[in-house]
Amino acid sequence: MPDLKPHLRVLTWNVHGCIGGDGRHDIARVGASVRALSPDIAAFQEIDSRRRSVPGTAGVGEVYDLLRAEVGEHGHDAWAISGADGRYGQILASRFPLENKRVHDISQPGREPRKVMSASVELPTARLRVIATHLGLGRRERRRQVAALKEIISDDLDGPVLLLGDFNEWFWPLRVQRDLFGLFHSWTHHASFPACFPLFALDRICCRPGDLLARTWIASEARGASDHLPVVAELALPVPR
Repeated sequence: MPDLKPHLRVLTWNVHGCIGGDGRHDIARVGASVRALSPDIAAFQEIDSRRRSVPGTAGVGEVYDLLRAEVGEHGHDAWAISGADGRYGQILASRFPLENKRVHDISQPGREPRKVMSASVELPTARLRVIATHLGLGRRERRRQVAALKEIISDDLDGPVLLLGDFNEWFWPLRVQRDLFGLFHSWTHHASFPACFPLFALDRICCRPGDLLARTWIASEARGASDHLPVVAELALPVPR
């Protein structure tokens, strides 16, 4: 048995295309913030390769590979938009191998395309199912996306489940997402948007069972790198050092 640390650290962060509050596009600044937080698993939203930090670079490889490498060797992607100028969407990065990787399309007609990523992580003490998403801005749109997401989650509830991402729910109580959050036993409540003066808990980490969620916080030190703050949690699952 390898030497274990007591908690698995996870992160969700809408990186706003790596554009900070100063309007500067800086992938390295986002990467440095991720490195300092040292997550074992991380979900990133608004990954955008259509903007280049350095002229002539192959945007998608630059942003995807850099952020994934700050977490670990393993990754999963869900591109909502793909074109000749690059891609836009989400990535999941992990220090541990990701198995059973799938992308589910929950887009609604006439709205920005939206996806759900799912995968499983084999840990020394459990198989953790990980689901990451970025829901839409419209209330009716989110209601339909939540119904689809609930089906995806309910497909396998036999072991620990982690749901994380940007849910774009601006008001409490969670009127649209109440049924979805009912599948989970604990979730974060930290205000993460806007980064300069957080008022809304758009970004969340949800766990099933509830006693997985050992400690949570927002990483205010990353305030300058995006218009959202990272939400970080430590799960009561031992992992190798």
